[in-house]
Amino acid sequence: MNTTSISIKSIYIDFKAITKAGLAISVVFSSVAGFLLGVSDIFSLDWMILLKLVIGGYCMVGASNAYNQVIEKDLDALMDRTKNRPVPAGRMSPNLALVIASILTLIGIILLYTINPKTAMFGAISIVLYTSMYTPLKTVTPLSVFVGAIPGAIPFMLGWVAATGNFGIEAGTLFLIQFFWQFPHFWAIGWFLFEDYEKAGFFMLPTGKKDNATALQILLYTAWLIVASLLPSLGYTGQLFISPVATVLVFLLGLWMLFYGVKLYKSRTPKAARTLMLVSVAYITLLQLIYIFDKILR
Repeated sequence: MNTTSISIKSIYIDFKAITKAGLAISVVFSSVAGFLLGVSDIFSLDWMILLKLVIGGYCMVGASNAYNQVIEKDLDALMDRTKNRPVPAGRMSPNLALVIASILTLIGIILLYTINPKTAMFGAISIVLYTSMYTPLKTVTPLSVFVGAIPGAIPFMLGWVAATGNFGIEAGTLFLIQFFWQFPHFWAIGWFLFEDYEKAGFFMLPTGKKDNATALQILLYTAWLIVASLLPSLGYTGQLFISPVATVLVFLLGLWMLFYGVKLYKSRTPKAARTLMLVSVAYITLLQLIYIFDKILR
């Protein structure tokens, strides 16, 4: 293998790391799910708009992650899970990371604006909130998770806005679902990575401790997540609704996640927290798939 191929491969790997490709793809999937729910006919959708949403969405999420890694470069160097990222490891300069983030921001906003101005506006809001509020608050207060849940909940809703050009009860409901989902998901991460976060002085748990009060809040927000996920079954969320069969599936999915929340409450172990985190990822993915297939099969 020659030097050029090694260099290209390393650039590709660092680009994936600076944009957090895995996370970015999962976020884009949420946007696509919202888009498919928003279009009037899935089988005759505008593929160009969907492509713009995918690329623009990835750029916006990637930009947020890159800005975050520049801001937290010194703190990332203290934690085992982040010390090998491109900037703290010295493989990429902060200035280059900023240039990449700026270019991604520009491309993302332009692409989303060509879909419609509201999509671009919400995309821009997500970057501003994530980088200027959530990121600096992580070392100040546990409320940072609440602030971070706002930009974190935008993607699902963003897809609907991209498809319809409107922000109404439907988009608001999708936002609410992903908003409540953020809390058990990130508190579970904060639990099993507690010691690592502590090295950097991050406050990721609501009480600052791995205690019953934090575990109880995880259960309460999981319950709110289940309620929010079932709202489309009540007939009060406009064009967003699910059938009785989908309602049962969503409810069972919620009980599944709640079960692992209870296990964490009882055991309070890092293993239980990690399992809950994985289940939460499966929950939001399966929920979106149930919503989509329910729309297709109705």
